[in-house]
Amino acid sequence: MSEGDGMRDKVEGKAKEAAGQVREKVGDMTDNEEMKAKGQAQQAEGKADQVKGAAKDKLEDVKDKLS
Repeated sequence: MSEGDGMRDKVEGKAKEAAGQVREKVGDMTDNEEMKAKGQAQQAEGKADQVKGAAKDKLEDVKDKLS
């Protein structure tokens, strides 16, 4: 794991979450339940990526303190 991995995960997670919100809204506006559900799933994936990134950042902090 290199420095910046956590930040990259958080940024990618935010982008996925935003894309999922758009997809969900389009699905809602067009009465497309499948698209709406995929948007919700994409948002959840983006939030998970953000949590993973935060965890990586914390792990790096701990490793730095132990060195």
